[in-house]
Amino acid sequence: MAVPLRLADRVPAGDVQARLSEVFAALADPIRRAILGQLEGGDRLVSRIAEPFDISLQAVSRHIQVLVRAGLVRQERTGRISRCRLDAGPIFEAAVWLNRYSKYWQEQFNLLAVALDDIEKRRLRARRRRPGAGGARPRRKRSS
Repeated sequence: MAVPLRLADRVPAGDVQARLSEVFAALADPIRRAILGQLEGGDRLVSRIAEPFDISLQAVSRHIQVLVRAGLVRQERTGRISRCRLDAGPIFEAAVWLNRYSKYWQEQFNLLAVALDDIEKRRLRARRRRPGAGGARPRRKRSS
């Protein structure tokens, strides 16, 4: 049986967008993410990968083929035995792409922190101005 080409083998090196699209599409499915999680510990037989799922072995094999085409899994066949291995390279590429936006999100979090700090300061000032609101303590009489 022919082994499907990995995306990295089909897409020119410069076409990063197509590669990322296929990786994100593969990662979009919870079953495929669970399969990748199983492969973190090392190589596994397809039959062992399929055990925890309530779907057919054929359906699990289709999910694995999506992961293979995206370059996330390498599959080796010896007769009827099929073994899979995680290839985290495309996940790294996706993480690098996502990291480009971390500056944006950090700026948004910084703006949120400033806004929340400003709200808290206004709340405390308003509390101090209101008598009996816990901000100003009543004066005690001095004993002679």
